[in-house]
Amino acid sequence: QLQASGGGLVQAGGSLRLSCAASGLTFKSYHMGWFRQAPGKEREFVASITWKGGSTFYLDSVKGRFTISRDNAKNTVYLQMNSLKPEDTAVYYCAAVYRMKPATSQPREYDYWGQGTQVTVSS
Repeated sequence: QLQASGGGLVQAGGSLRLSCAASGLTFKSYHMGWFRQAPGKEREFVASITWKGGSTFYLDSVKGRFTISRDNAKNTVYLQMNSLKPEDTAVYYCAAVYRMKPATSQPREYDYWGQGTQVTVSS
């Protein structure tokens, strides 16, 4: 089970930190990803991190603004979001994919999903 939290309403230029706590799976054996879905749009890859945390990957539009990290001792993955823009408004989901597969940007490859947390950025 994945439990995402930390969303909210923030003004443009502000920051939020999302957290995703895992239970019932061997967290350190999974790559972790963050995705988002805005109304009327498909789910979009935002960032991913490999199971040991050695590599990270980002959507081009969030590079330099968002940072994904993980704490395997706490079974938690984070998404630090800075310099937020109105176009970042979406429901954000965390997801897990077993480490024998790549830390992919394809939602269909992921094995487990959290319930989502709403991020709203006002202009």
